Parts: sequence; C-alpha cells; structure tokens
Amino acid sequence: MSQFPLERLRRTRASAWSRAMHRETAISPADLIWPLFVTDGHGVEEPIASLPGVSRASVDIIAQQAQRAVDLGISCVALFANTPHALRDETGSEALNPGNLMCRAIAGIKERCGDALGVLTDVALDPYTSHGQDGVLDRDGYVVNDATVDLLVGQALVQARAGADIIAPSDMMDGRVAAIRSALEEQDRPNVQIMAYSAKYASAFYGPFRDAVGSAGLLKGNKKTYQMDPANGAEALREAAADVSEGADSIMVKPGVAYLDIVYRLQQSLHVPVFVYHTSGEYAMIEAAAAAGAGDRDAMIMETMIAFKRAGATGVLTYHAPVVAELLHAR
Repeated sequence: MSQFPLERLRRTRASAWSRAMHRETAISPADLIWPLFVTDGHGVEEPIASLPGVSRASVDIIAQQAQRAVDLGISCVALFANTPHALRDETGSEALNPGNLMCRAIAGIKERCGDALGVLTDVALDPYTSHGQDGVLDRDGYVVNDATVDLLVGQALVQARAGADIIAPSDMMDGRVAAIRSALEEQDRPNVQIMAYSAKYASAFYGPFRDAVGSAGLLKGNKKTYQMDPANGAEALREAAADVSEGADSIMVKPGVAYLDIVYRLQQSLHVPVFVYHTSGEYAMIEAAAAAGAGDRDAMIMETMIAFKRAGATGVLTYHAPVVAELLHAR
C-alpha cells in the first residue's frame, strides 16, 4: 500500500461528484418497507403521542398511504393491527377472523394498488390477546410454544387468503416457520414469502410500538422467555439458521441501531436476505433529538439508513420510509 504523499485519501473526497462516484454504500426507496398501523372506523387518523408524525389509520386511509408508497417507489408496506379491546381475548381468537382489521387492510391495499406494492403482515398474537403476550398462556403465565404455533398457522393462512405477499412471524416461537411454510404449501400458496423475525430481542426500544397497537397497558410481565437476550450474538445465528432451514425466504433483526453487529454477522454467515427493523423507540429518539436541537433531523435519518445498509442489510423497515424516499428523490 502506498504511503503519504503518494497516497492522499482526501483526494477522492475533495468534490461532491467524486464523493458520489466513490461511495461504497447506497440506499434507494426500493430498499424500504413502511410500517403502518390499522385501526377501526372510516376516515380515522389517530396521532400516536409517543411516535411523533405517525398515526393509526382506518382501512380507507391505509389504502391512501399505500398509494403514496407506490408513488414514492417504496417496495412494500408492513401492516400492524390495533384491535379493539372488546375483540381481544386470552387466545387472540380475532387473529383467525377472515374479516379482521388486518385482512380488511390487505384487501383495501390490493384493491387500490394491485401488484404495484408488496404487503407484509405481522403474524403474532399480541395485538389480539387480552394480556398483551404473543401467545397462549399456561396457568403460570408462561407462553406455551406448540399451542401458540397452531394458532399462528391459522393466522398466517387467513392473511395469505386475504392477499398478503409476505408473512412475517414476529412471535419468536420455536418451529413456527416450518409449520407456516408447510401450511402454505398445503393450501396452494407456494409464492407467499416468509420473512422471519429471527433475531428479535427483548428490547427496551419497543415502547411506542406497543402504544400504537394498544397492547402497552395490557401487557402482563415481560417477553424474555421467547424474545432474545440482548447480551447474545451467537444465539442469533442459530435462530436464523433454523428459520432458513424451515423455509424462511428472508430474515430480520430487531431492533436495528444497537444490533448492527448482528446484521453483519448474519449476512456474512448465512448469505440470505437480511432485513432490519428501525424500531419505534429508535425512530422516537431521532425525533426527540431533532426537536431538542441536538442534530439535523434529515441528516440523522439518512446516516442511520446508510449504517443499516453498510452493515449488510438488504432492506429496512422504518417509520421514516416516506421521509427517506422524499429525501432521495430530492437529490
């Protein structure tokens, strides 16, 4: 390797065109997945206090947001339901209702956008249970794995029949990917993708999300018996390898910013599409920092997105998706 002054690393940084030409990492609107929160009613938009700039929206508004995603070049939207409390019960049975909020939102988007936009749906029971946990509880309050998987399979099939393109199990139950994949094949849905939340940690960065889906005040206990310990890295490799072997088309790391090492390790070891979820808490921190004058909002957002891509992420789920897409178009 040459030494100074034969090598001056600043040469290629001296002008904007040269910086662009030598840039190692890039992001486009097609790399983005925009999470949307569905609520009951018509013409409804409910701002979420802990997620500035984000609202729950009724199906008709969700369809409009989906069209905006298409117009911005965003590839996919991710749907999460804020199920009315009256419809929640111990086993999350509303998740199996073909007429539930999630299924109506899928249908509304497909009617508006057709195949121009992918629809990813959350498979987990916490938006449907009266206790806020992701599965069925035993007498001691422990989430029972196999009984929960049976319900997740039913939930996944209901969503697939409604038109979901990607099933995203976020529950972290053992064996659920294999069970869902088998059921999709048996039901002649071979092209429905599975994006597994393979490395989903028991994180402190989920608070605003739980507000958004209405489970925050319901949650009894914590989720540490099924979500991963933030201290563990090698375990994420085992989880992800298991999901891929069971039929996952892609995997996910959640949260994002504090787990860039996990994104990198998974990409390097498995060579499969790795997506990262820029969580509600991480989103809220940027918004709070910008509001406090601690940094330029747009710059912080874009630097975060580039960090995900630099670490090896195939794409990013982020509430900032429309902002990122607009900033990219402005360039």
